Amino acid sequence: MDEHVMEALGKSKVIIKNGKVLKVEEPLIDYCPLFHKYRGIKKLTPQVIKENMEFRINDFGMCTSQRKLKMADFLSFGISETLGTLLDENIIQCAVIVCEGCGTVIVEDPELVQGIGGRISGIISTTPITEVITVVGPDKILNPETAKINQVEGVIKAINEGYTKIGVTVASVSDARKIREIESQNKDVKIYIFTVHTTGLSREDAETLFEQVDVITACASLQIRKIAEERDVFSVGASIPIYAASKDGEKFLKMRIEKIGGVKEKKDARIPDPLI
Repeated sequence: MDEHVMEALGKSKVIIKNGKVLKVEEPLIDYCPLFHKYRGIKKLTPQVIKENMEFRINDFGMCTSQRKLKMADFLSFGISETLGTLLDENIIQCAVIVCEGCGTVIVEDPELVQGIGGRISGIISTTPITEVITVVGPDKILNPETAKINQVEGVIKAINEGYTKIGVTVASVSDARKIREIESQNKDVKIYIFTVHTTGLSREDAETLFEQVDVITACASLQIRKIAEERDVFSVGASIPIYAASKDGEKFLKMRIEKIGGVKEKKDARIPDPLI
């Protein structure tokens, strides 16, 4: 079976089978400033989302055996760009992220982190793609036979392989909590948590994330933005801010600023619509 399920532009559920986009549900938001800027998309609709998914399949082989996995930085600021910088600076030894065709993976190469994470949306489930697994390395995949997605188990695998400085992406409060518990049980291990895919979070979950993780991307989350403003946390980006939820997170974002030579102020920045 070849089936890949993700939540893409506007958190629309998309199903891709055998390199074809079979299903696109209605998005939760109508406008995303990133896709407006980089792809000229002014309104998110199922048809527009389908066309963007097909572009990704044709352009870099998303969800296919033709997947191009390495890429230089795409955005000034993004989770994959920040993780790549931390790998470059030896702040972390690996990043536990998710790749279609592989599931949860352990990656050391900054360009591989960017090529995987910077090109895809929130992956819900995936199935193995042999060619992609070969490039990433079967030994660096949580379960190459099933392409299982489980960030908690991915962190445990990384620790068992001897990594002591780990960056990991999560999309749920539950994963963040469990990973912090794992860190507390392994005194020589430091784990930095990066939260992605936050659109639609409850107030309670958003508050918990600010207590548990290091960096949070705002996406179209109303609650994340509200809490960040209330706490006056350090942030970068205007349309879709990335917030430092910890002192380490702030250090990482400032490190990224230094690497790219500063940030330009963006006037009249448009934000996702609606915020939910």
